[in-house]
Amino acid sequence: MKKIGFLSFGHWTPSPQSGTRSAADALLQSIDLAVAAEELGADGAYFRVHHFARQLASPFPLLAAVGAKTSKIEIGTGVIDMRYENPLYMAESASAADLISGGRLQLGISRGSPEQVIDGWRYFGYQPAEGETEADMARRHTEVLLDALRGEGFAKPNPQPMFPNPPGMLRLEPHSEGLRDRIWWGAGSNATAVWAAKLGMNLQSSTLKDDETGEPFHIQQAKQIRAYREAWAEAGHTRTPRVSVSRSIFALMDDRDRAYFGGSSNDGDKVGFLDEKTRAIFGRSYAASPEFLIEQLKKDEAIAEADTLLLTVPNQLGVDYNVHVIESILKHVAPAMGWRE
Repeated sequence: MKKIGFLSFGHWTPSPQSGTRSAADALLQSIDLAVAAEELGADGAYFRVHHFARQLASPFPLLAAVGAKTSKIEIGTGVIDMRYENPLYMAESASAADLISGGRLQLGISRGSPEQVIDGWRYFGYQPAEGETEADMARRHTEVLLDALRGEGFAKPNPQPMFPNPPGMLRLEPHSEGLRDRIWWGAGSNATAVWAAKLGMNLQSSTLKDDETGEPFHIQQAKQIRAYREAWAEAGHTRTPRVSVSRSIFALMDDRDRAYFGGSSNDGDKVGFLDEKTRAIFGRSYAASPEFLIEQLKKDEAIAEADTLLLTVPNQLGVDYNVHVIESILKHVAPAMGWRE
């Protein structure tokens, strides 16, 4: 395991029990947590994107702010739902955020998951073309984004422009060199992981995937990663791809930890249905003393296969507590797991 970061969904609620009671709280605390995580030596600060929900959305202002406030930590998403995105505008926004951060953006994208509203992407002005599914539309948007990030000219210039143009066809500006290689696909199935490999995207595998074999989650996820790497090699890409997995992991260090997570019953996989057709398997959470955590995590085949581990954090418990959660893993668990080896 080379890198460890955190993944925040950015939940907020006006409840008095929440440490994150407004959208402003969620955004500002996300910046503070990224700054603190960098000071701890964490490798990444990643944020989930959900629409029509009391969670983080519109990721690029947040990513740009985090990039301006930090200097080393990777900043990313896990994931942006491409059904909702204008890929050309997205390419401009992503490039701007990447330039502000000095080339630290790791952009996770996907076809999305069930949302708070029915066909929410229609409210954003998008609909599948004739014969397309919404998943097809998301992949089409993705391919347009990837092409735009190459930085090649494709737009015919105005012969009488307001400002002088460089010669040839025009590309989107700003362009951030290298960002194309830092796009990740959040794959929920083996087939989409293979598709991502063929297109030269890195792989993000979350805490749920299609239940394709009935085996334990971590075994299915490890097989997905191996299939991805095989497809990558067959495609002939020259660089080494990156693979991340997400996990809820809590080291029980004090009474607070035991109160919050010591009685957790989520110590086994769960199976459910994302829709009428899609049977999914949800990976377990881990909560134990550091010594026992190390033993458990070493048996997780998908963690062993990945190079990056993203720790999902309970952001509504506040920045200070989440700093404690991350620090406990980095100091007492990660070294035994081969962190940065």
